[in-house]
Amino acid sequence: MSRLSDIIEDFIKELLEESNASELEIGRNELANQFKCAPSQISYVLTTRFSTESGYYVESRRGGGGYIRIKKIQYEEDETLRRLIEDKIGNSITYNAAYNIIDGLRERQIITNREANIMKAVINDRSLIIPFDQKNNVRAEVLKSMIRVILL
Repeated sequence: MSRLSDIIEDFIKELLEESNASELEIGRNELANQFKCAPSQISYVLTTRFSTESGYYVESRRGGGGYIRIKKIQYEEDETLRRLIEDKIGNSITYNAAYNIIDGLRERQIITNREANIMKAVINDRSLIIPFDQKNNVRAEVLKSMIRVILL
């Protein structure tokens, strides 16, 4: 027997496929009612099964008119982007190397000057308030996530 989380995940993925769109908007409470579970169960599935690493971007608004918007990231079809994320960034990257990648994206007009400046601020050593030996690993994950989201 499948776990409820698996069933909810499969249902959402099926909705995405059936819509033939890269984006799906659904109500968290309606989905929770349909599966007879708490809205927190839906949040759990979204957090654990629909991450940027899994190829999804999730926007969520809580409250009465709340919704969940799930966007499927299409980067898998872009070989250049895949190589950038897997080969150039990998699991660890220095600030200087990340800075050069961001500048390259800006120069090719893939990202704006504003986006480049925000990305540089986020990956800066002063922004990463974690132990020094973990900075390059965290920087790599943050940079990959930003690139995936920006290029939706």
